[in-house]
Amino acid sequence: MMETRITARKNPLLQQVRRLIGSRREREAAGLFVADGTKLLVEAVRYWPGLDTVILSDGVDAEVPEGVKLVRVPEDVMASISPMQAPQGALCLCRMPQKSAFVPQKGMLLLDGIQDPGNVGTILRTADALGIPVALLEGCADPYNHKTVRASMGAVFRSQVVTTTWEEVCFACKEAGIPVAVTALTDRAEDIRCAALSEMVVVIGSEGQGVRQEILDAADAELIIPMREHCESLNAAIAAAIVMWQMGQ
Repeated sequence: MMETRITARKNPLLQQVRRLIGSRREREAAGLFVADGTKLLVEAVRYWPGLDTVILSDGVDAEVPEGVKLVRVPEDVMASISPMQAPQGALCLCRMPQKSAFVPQKGMLLLDGIQDPGNVGTILRTADALGIPVALLEGCADPYNHKTVRASMGAVFRSQVVTTTWEEVCFACKEAGIPVAVTALTDRAEDIRCAALSEMVVVIGSEGQGVRQEILDAADAELIIPMREHCESLNAAIAAAIVMWQMGQ
């Protein structure tokens, strides 16, 4: 395999890497995203057909498929492009997948306005482990942000990430006859242990605001995770994990 060596930090490829890391607009325009670290590189090689370029530090070895561009850089140059404080010496560029249409399924999770990339990535990782389909509504963190990709521990490579709108979801679920439930702290909310979650599409709301009023108003059911009285809420990723676990019961 042909290997290219780059030592200049202002090299166009390295400048593009920095832009991809810093901007969702840049990722969408280029059709590329960045995954950083040896573990994620292994996952991309194994599962992602759109692996485009692999950048390795001197002294770091990795399996790189035929047809994938391989670039070698000094450690200080890797440190200049890696978003990690302690770079592992491996970074890759991956092509964005084609957008998938939203198809409603019973026992599905919807994320509404979850803006923290770590939370989105953790939810995708948990969903992958439990076999729960997930779709992202408006306002969620970019699933191809490097922080999301890292928190997912490769789940973005193993399962298709679907993004959609509430309008599409509302129409599709009504057509399919699948009830939509929301997690909400209301007096009307039903204990998730008593609800048939495997027959529903369940919406998890944002960290600060919860589920949007528009979705609350249109939902077929409201659900609550039972907690001790002095606790007001849970982290979005934790709440999602509890709901997904209950879906499988």
